[in-house]
Amino acid sequence: MRSFLGRDILSLKDVERDDYFRIFQVAEELRPHAENRRNGDLLKHKTLLTAFYQPSTRTRLSTEAAMHRLGGHVLGFSDAKMTRAGDFYQESMKDTVKMLEYYGDVIAMRHHVQGAPHEAARWASVPVINCGDGWGEHPTQVLTDLYTIWRDKGTLDGLKVLCVGDMRMRTMHSILYASSQFDMEAFVVSPPELSLLDEFKGELAERSVNYREVESVEECIADADVIYMEPVVQADYTQSRVDPTAEKGTTPAAYQVTRRLLQEKAKQDSIVLHSLPRMDELTTDVDSTRHARYWAEAANGVSLRMALLALVLGAIE
Repeated sequence: MRSFLGRDILSLKDVERDDYFRIFQVAEELRPHAENRRNGDLLKHKTLLTAFYQPSTRTRLSTEAAMHRLGGHVLGFSDAKMTRAGDFYQESMKDTVKMLEYYGDVIAMRHHVQGAPHEAARWASVPVINCGDGWGEHPTQVLTDLYTIWRDKGTLDGLKVLCVGDMRMRTMHSILYASSQFDMEAFVVSPPELSLLDEFKGELAERSVNYREVESVEECIADADVIYMEPVVQADYTQSRVDPTAEKGTTPAAYQVTRRLLQEKAKQDSIVLHSLPRMDELTTDVDSTRHARYWAEAANGVSLRMALLALVLGAIE
């Protein structure tokens, strides 16, 4: 396992099996800070810079909370339109990053353009963490998801994961890349127009990812240990913002998870994850069932991101 010190976290394509477990181990060590809502001093001399070109609730706030829990400092922007990087001037990524690297010790970036954090990492002398890039990837979210599964199931091997939603989504890309490192089988359920792209299927084949496409949730939910969800009615992730008044569709029953479906078809100990926000693909009557883990998933994001920050900044080897 190579060192995390100074390492960019851009994709799960190059994260190896031992890396996952090291991150989880550190997250467990640092977890009491998050659970007890107390701040330490592990990163008291470090500053996190958040550069969010696209709206975020959980990812940005949990990353910032993680830095605060480690005693570090936070600055940045949550709306590029309020900066010269996103206003009339549309400053280049190179120029923006060459400036930002002097203001912080690590940059956490979300961007509506796929590959933007990778470009930022080309120019930055400090680590860059990808917090979601267009339709690309979302490594910190999926690390959080896998950490949640590992804590609940005690393993990532021997599990069957039902992935349901828009397969263009960055989280779906990252979790399928990650599954190549574990003895994991995936069922992929999506509308035909939102199915896995041929190019991405080629990458999965190269990584020997064990998956099969299924037409509906009901067809395979009885076999699933983990039900991993994203919306089918999806915003355009190539835009920095989407008009909230735009007309929204409804989710066909084939791609929905409801309390009744879980009661009638699912394994007793299966768990439901959703990175949120949700629409009608995951009904609110699931919230009070034993299957719901999405609130724990959101909370685990703080501990997981504490681990990443501590590792890339060298506070823990």
